Amino acid sequence: YINPTSITIITLSIIMGTIMTMSSSNWLMAWIGLELNMLAILPIISKPKTTRASEATIKYFLTQAIASAMMLLSSTTNAWQTGSWDILELKNKFSTTIMTLSLMMKMGAAPIHFWLPEVLQGTTLQTALLITTWQKLAPISLMYMISNNIQPALLMSAGILSMIVGGLGGINQTQLRKTMAYSSINNLGWTIMIMALSPNLAVMNIFIYMIMTTPIFLMMTSTSTKTLQNLTTTWTTSTATTLSIALLMLSTSGLPPFTGFLPKMLALNELITQKLTTLATLAIMTSLVSLLFYLRVTYLIMVLTSP
Repeated sequence: YINPTSITIITLSIIMGTIMTMSSSNWLMAWIGLELNMLAILPIISKPKTTRASEATIKYFLTQAIASAMMLLSSTTNAWQTGSWDILELKNKFSTTIMTLSLMMKMGAAPIHFWLPEVLQGTTLQTALLITTWQKLAPISLMYMISNNIQPALLMSAGILSMIVGGLGGINQTQLRKTMAYSSINNLGWTIMIMALSPNLAVMNIFIYMIMTTPIFLMMTSTSTKTLQNLTTTWTTSTATTLSIALLMLSTSGLPPFTGFLPKMLALNELITQKLTTLATLAIMTSLVSLLFYLRVTYLIMVLTSP
């Protein structure tokens, strides 16, 4: 049991922190917002009194703290060089690279993604939902603001790497929270890759991903489904819910005619327009790999459980 007052304070801090970061034009205020948000979510992650939850909390705290330190280093170096703390004035190349890496670390994109599956696996489904959706808003909005100054090669290589890691990592999972973590890394890959060419499209991509992920987690919570094994048994008790999870999984994978196909199609269209056909082909290939584990989940639900 948690005191209602502390719940209110924690919730407000999480919301306030993100809004502060998203609406600030100064690096220090953005950093304070991220810190407030991070400190408020720690008690939520550690709420289940298990060693796994404590471990997840420490992993989350350490990665976020290191990313925050990198963010401070980057903004301080930039302020020292340019004399401005303004977010849009991030002109120094070194600062921009360090800042991009720190933001990628905060949202859990490859190559600094290792904490995300571990943390999700150690917490409840509701907390996992919070980490994969709300917690990504602040870093992505900062990345959107500085997208003009980031070298496109950095974003594109990180994006492709996240797609590959997300696709390959999810294949061998039986735990649904880890599967969703790799799915998150994979979708972040698309977002980061297209951020280099069309930041607005990147924002649309991440919002559509959040809209699809939220009901998956909520339905998994309502049926208390944690593994693929559970999914095969929930069919008998809640058919509509299990079917919805299957269809949402296919949508997240980007399979037409579902909603998830739209941002991917637009992203590929943008890549081809910019004459980046090799990158587009690579993106499609990695998308096929991730489709494999989404299809596996759907197959388990649809085929193995139907009478």
